[in-house]
Formats: sequence, C-alpha cells, structure tokens
Amino acid sequence: MRHFLASLTLFFTVHCAAWAQAGASTSSIAPVLKYVKAGRLFDSQTGRMLTNQTIIIENNLVKQIGPNLPVPAGAETIDLSAQTVLPGLIDCHTHVTTQPENYLEDLFRRSSIDAAITAHVYARRTLEAGFTACRDVGAADLVDVALKRAINAGKVVGPRMFVAGPAIGSTGGHADMTGFSPQVRIESIATGIADGEEAIRKQVRYNVKYGADLIKMIATAGVLSEEEAVGAPQYSEGEMRALVDEAHRWGRRVAAHAHGTEGIKMAVRAGVTSIEHGSLLDDEAIKLMKQHGTWLVSDIYDDDWILTEYAKLGYPAAIIEKERSVGKLQRESFRRAVKAGVKIAFGTDAGVYPHGYNARQFKYMVEYGLTPAQAIQSATLRAAELIGQEAKIGSLAPGKFADLIAITGDPLQDIRLLEKVGFVMKDGVVIKQ
Repeated sequence: MRHFLASLTLFFTVHCAAWAQAGASTSSIAPVLKYVKAGRLFDSQTGRMLTNQTIIIENNLVKQIGPNLPVPAGAETIDLSAQTVLPGLIDCHTHVTTQPENYLEDLFRRSSIDAAITAHVYARRTLEAGFTACRDVGAADLVDVALKRAINAGKVVGPRMFVAGPAIGSTGGHADMTGFSPQVRIESIATGIADGEEAIRKQVRYNVKYGADLIKMIATAGVLSEEEAVGAPQYSEGEMRALVDEAHRWGRRVAAHAHGTEGIKMAVRAGVTSIEHGSLLDDEAIKLMKQHGTWLVSDIYDDDWILTEYAKLGYPAAIIEKERSVGKLQRESFRRAVKAGVKIAFGTDAGVYPHGYNARQFKYMVEYGLTPAQAIQSATLRAAELIGQEAKIGSLAPGKFADLIAITGDPLQDIRLLEKVGFVMKDGVVIKQ
C-alpha cells in the first residue's frame, strides 16, 4: 500500500508539474494581430457609415477600431480601403440541412442521412454569401445539432449556428406529413410531433437534452405542406403556453411558425420571442406584438422563388396556389409592421430557395418600408439581439468576434450590392477574398 501511495504521489507530482508548464507555455504565446483597413465601415449600432477606419484583430476578437490607427511595419494587413466593411450578416430563419430538389423524391427517397451528407455544402455557401451566423429553425433527426458541432470543432466550414432541432407541432400539422395514405409510415428518431400539454413539455425537454439552442413551435398551418388552410391555428393557446413555459424553464427562446392572424395572436399572448413568417397581420396582432416586444421574422423574398420554380420541382398545384394567395399579403403585412414600429429581424427561410441567395431579401425589405441602414441592422445588431448574442456578434466593437464582410460600393445607396459579397472573415480567419 505504501508503495502504491508513493507511486501515486509521484505520478501526480510529475504530471501536475508538466500540466503547469504546459499551461505556462500556452499563456506565454504571443497573440496574433491582424490589421484591416476599411475605406468605409458600417456601424450597425448607429446605422452610420464611417470612413478610413482601421480594425485591429487579436486572435479571433476585435481589439480596437478607429480612424487611421497606426499599423506597425511588417504587420499582417488586409487592405479593404477601396471597399465597404460590415459586420458579418445573420439570417434568423434558415434550414441549412436541406434544399428542395423534387417534391416526391424529397419526401420518399431521401433520409436524414442524405441531409447530413450534404448539409456542410449548404453551410459553406451560406458563409461565403456573407452570413457568418444563422439561426436554424427546424431539422429532423438532429442533423442541425450535428452540423453545428462539426462547424464548432473545425471539421467543416460554416456559419455560427444556433439550432432548434426538430420543430414541435401537432399531428396532421405543418411539421407532420399530411395528404397521404394512412398506410404510409415515415419513421424518424426525432419528428417533433407532440399533442397535449404533457407531450409538448416532454418534446421540449427532448430537444433541449440533445442540443437545441431555441425551440421552434408550429403555431399555425403553413404553405409548403398539404394542410387545407394556410394559417389556421394548430395548437390551442393552452398548449402554446405550456410549450413556452417549458422552454423558458430551460432558458430557451421560442420561435413560432405562424402565418394566420388568430394563431399569431395566440402565440404572442403565449409569450413567444418571435413570429416567423407573420403573413396575415391585422391591427390587433401588430398592437399585441408591440406590447409584448415580439419580433417579426418575415421571409418576404420566398414568394418569387416558389412561384417561378416550384412547379418544376413537382410541387402540387394546391401548394403553389397557397403561396400565390399569401405572398403579396405577407409583404403588405411586413410593410404595416415596419410602419407601426414592430421589432424586425432578418430571416429568409433559406432552404426554401437555394442556399447562398440569402441577401436577395434585402431588396424587398427596403421596398416594403425599411431604409437601407435599417435593413442591414436587421441582419446584424437586431438579429443578434433576437438570438441573445449581441455581446459577441452583430456589430464590430472591441471584445466581439472578428466576423466581418466586405463589398465593393455603398450598400446605403444600393442595397443589392450585398448580394455580391467579395470578402468574408469569421472568427478572425479569412474565408473568402
């Protein structure tokens, strides 16, 4: 026993000394500094464009920003003096793990394994389009959680991801398969289908247990599924309150898929953080959203892509007609919400259209009421506030992640320039130039 204890003591003495030495050597490593020269720099906190700014980056964080800061001789310099630099963009409504190719093929011939194999391709396209962070609001079988972990581990390239896991919805609702024979069975380890308050609470706990950063609730019917209605409520208000209460118990915010007016109101009263889509807003719904501080995340670019491309993908005529009936109304609802002062965050439903086209929505946000500066803020500082990450992303300031993009020209004069991002840096590492 004495020999064993002596050996154990020697083991810990030697290894603790080695660990201490390793820690000391790690802490003594000199920080890596980069100097970025920005001809123009969009300040997302004020909405103003600054000129001739230098951004000093230490490792993966912004250390200092100011006009014409001195750059030491021989320092690593990135010259963007002929370009406009902005904080990395954030898309608050994406489905990075999927992209429609053919309606029946997608439903019956592809599995979550197919999604897992291709998700990294879509993630990289999203990042290279200038979106250094995104909120992924619904993926089967926890593929989004796996993708996020792979990105964080440096195994694949992609944006910072904040994921929901499977969307939680009712039997026969937008998160469920509808319109098919009852003999058709699609098995999944994580479908998100839950009915009744007890089952809903259990599903929230399941999502949290396996890595969800937020909870996605299907409050109403949808467009790209075979329910008869576009916006009818699919949970009772009591079920919605149970979901929100359980999510908050675990420190998670709730994003509510909600097209229809009554379902929107129910979800807002239940305490959701954001209304996704918000297609059919009336005055009372807008007033409730303002009273509760509820965000609107409205995908007002999608209508163009769905109406021009989805018939080619074999989507049923009834689904396309639903989009035709709701698309223009959604854009007018967005205009009225902007005018009323509802909080707006950028979200596109990427995955309904090809990944990498996210910035096409800016044009419509400006056309339907936002100024160019407000539209950019909705995809930077405001989006970060919705996600709860404003301390680290959404603006360029000391102590925040070095996530930035650059374009040629002034997006305050032409917002569509954001569709052509030429330079992307995430976490202090150049991804595209």
